[in-house]
Amino acid sequence: MANSRYEYVRSFERENILLPQSHIVIRVDGRGFHKFSDHYDFEKPNDEKALQVINEAAKQMMVTMPDIIMAYGDSDEYSFLLRKDCDLFERREFKLITTFASAFSAYYQHFWTKWIPGKPLDLERLPMFDARAVVYPNAENVMDYFRWRQVDCHINNLYNTTFWSLVLKGGMTTNEAENRLIGTLSADKNEILFKDFGINYNNIHDMYKKGTIYIREYTDFPLSKYLEDPTEAHLKRLMKRVKKSTIEQYHCDIIKDSFWTQRPYLLL
Repeated sequence: MANSRYEYVRSFERENILLPQSHIVIRVDGRGFHKFSDHYDFEKPNDEKALQVINEAAKQMMVTMPDIIMAYGDSDEYSFLLRKDCDLFERREFKLITTFASAFSAYYQHFWTKWIPGKPLDLERLPMFDARAVVYPNAENVMDYFRWRQVDCHINNLYNTTFWSLVLKGGMTTNEAENRLIGTLSADKNEILFKDFGINYNNIHDMYKKGTIYIREYTDFPLSKYLEDPTEAHLKRLMKRVKKSTIEQYHCDIIKDSFWTQRPYLLL
């Protein structure tokens, strides 16, 4: 860039560099997705095709950004875990969040045409996502973050499943359904679903109850060799294999320790 007398304005720019050797989680959230889902008449309580759109957008993020080692999402949000030694954009926060928000919005629009071709997007209501980056100092924080998101998924889905059953099958208004569910616990909602509508919540698809997980997965992870000799050279070889791993989709429990102990490379 050529120098000029106007270049001084660059001195007003500020960069926030995220801490090195710490775990970065970037979460993208839909902007105004309640109105968006109403505008395009999403099925209640869950629209399978809309979830396929956002799932494919998340997977494509992992395809194009090898630094993403895991992704978890439900409804209109996705959380991406970056490798601990990730140096993408020199760990500049603004570059990370703007890139993730814009790329995810673009991929969502692309895959919309694949899964929902009968409802073309219009300028009045385009899908848009914002993003935030959070730095976690240790592995336990990261695990608890994703546990939190899955618990939130379960709570919201159980409520929405019961609420929309009362409205669509029980003939209640939305206000009546809200009042009916005030003060109810999980057991109460399960009872309403089973006794009033013959729905066994346990039989609902895990994608709705547990969300969707994408992982760079493989079975011959050489963790023991790295632990025996944790040199930088061995770590680079290990992470090179991670980048070449396949991206697998799951709808499973990420709250129990077993999910994490089986995949120790997620937190290295």
